[in-house]
Amino acid sequence: MVGKSAILVRASGLVGGELLNLLLHGEAYSKVIVMGRRSLNLEHPKLEEIIVDFDLLDQYKESFRVDEVFCCLGTTIKKAKSKEAFKKVDVDYVLGLAKIAKEMKVEKFLIVSSMGANQKSSIFYSKMKGLVEESLKEIGFNFLHIFRPSLLLGQRQEVRSGESAAAFLSKGLSFLLIGGLRKYKPIQAKSVAKGMYNAALYTNAGYHTYMSDEILDIS
Repeated sequence: MVGKSAILVRASGLVGGELLNLLLHGEAYSKVIVMGRRSLNLEHPKLEEIIVDFDLLDQYKESFRVDEVFCCLGTTIKKAKSKEAFKKVDVDYVLGLAKIAKEMKVEKFLIVSSMGANQKSSIFYSKMKGLVEESLKEIGFNFLHIFRPSLLLGQRQEVRSGESAAAFLSKGLSFLLIGGLRKYKPIQAKSVAKGMYNAALYTNAGYHTYMSDEILDIS
């Protein structure tokens, strides 16, 4: 039986790497297209890899003839080196991907956002995340799933000392985060990936937003 097809944008990050493993080894998918700036140097019968220039996304339009798009694209202001460069990746590129996906009749778009996403926020990072979320709603996907994890836990390729310290402190205080505070608990990237995978398989049409506690519930 032929399974579903999906595009995964940026499989080199924490969540993207875990999600790629699920897509390749799960029975639901028969074709997985990975889009990124550089090769993963990975071979698998289901895997097709496309090295993308995100400034020229229209060149890859025909590759979007898939059932679903999983977007794990994102950077940090420190890595991007300016607010303008950050916005280009986290807003412009993401919306470019989404618009092409909609044009090519992709049913489901699933994206990793951030817990504090709010386009009215005074914090630039949170404001940009909120802006992209609101813009995605306007595109009009039949299924739109937005995941707002708190602090992500997992083994990163690059060292982020601030996040490492925060993760250490947060894990030690996690026992205090109960009830309505569960959404602030640090969450494993593997759990976010599993939540995205399950949402793509089992949820109904419409717009869905998941905080960390809700991601854990569906993972």
